[in-house]
Amino acid sequence: MTLLNSFLAKTLPFIPKPIVGKVSSRYIAGTLLSDAVNVVKGLNAEGTMTTLDILGEDVHEHDKAEAVKAEWMRVLEEIERNRLDSNISVKPSQLGFRIDLDYCYNNLRSLVEAARAKGNFVRIDMEDSTMTTSTIWLYTRLREEGFENVGIVIQAYLHRSDADVRQLARMKANIRICKGIYRESPEIAYQERDEIRRNFGLLLRVMIENGCSVGIATHDKYLVEKAYELIQKANLPKERYEFQMLLGVREQLRRSIIADGHRLRVYVPFGEQWYAYSVRRLKENPQIAGYVLKALLTGNNT
Repeated sequence: MTLLNSFLAKTLPFIPKPIVGKVSSRYIAGTLLSDAVNVVKGLNAEGTMTTLDILGEDVHEHDKAEAVKAEWMRVLEEIERNRLDSNISVKPSQLGFRIDLDYCYNNLRSLVEAARAKGNFVRIDMEDSTMTTSTIWLYTRLREEGFENVGIVIQAYLHRSDADVRQLARMKANIRICKGIYRESPEIAYQERDEIRRNFGLLLRVMIENGCSVGIATHDKYLVEKAYELIQKANLPKERYEFQMLLGVREQLRRSIIADGHRLRVYVPFGEQWYAYSVRRLKENPQIAGYVLKALLTGNNT
């Protein structure tokens, strides 16, 4: 079944959109902000923090970047109005990175400033390796301007991440560490699971030892247990770390982490760009693609 799932994952672009939509509905809150708000309310009721994520990237026009910024401002207002335990995660390429870096920075700064006024927090997401240096520059510039309510993401599979973490650790950065999802060449990124796991653990240790606040973003039970060891060894206060997972993924592990007394945050994606996101996620996890096969065989695609 594993080989079949892998084959199916590669053929996803040819699968009817309604079927992909049915399967991915578990992983996406919906197309509207109101859909996402309802999902967040449910997660908050379970004792889970959240991060809202508007789907979409690679904006090349000013008017579209301005529209995304306006939508993010509305998200911050809804979080405050509904008293949600949620922050936001934004992609630089949504805010004009492909247009002009200074323009992107100004848009990002406006969001961080608005979030600070509301007592909220902005995570700057990390995209492909062509953007890593500039994304770190965006974060560093915000911190130099005195913004503390902002964090960044480091991808453990990149060879450069050790140097990046040590640079960020000097300012006690708030860092979300994940394995990494973009296809990168062996020249710049580890390819084997054990190599990535090993580097993830090493980077997490450096963050903890240097006083960073860390978001431990993983669905890998092995890495969760490794994080437990590091947290216990450092006697790390709960306000210095949290686990982070995607909506609908490994919910049993999520419940276990919470039951063990750790803070956990769920990333809640929503928006009109759900299809591209869904196809990417299904390709990353061929086991999920098996659910698509089941939908095809049963005709349950409504």
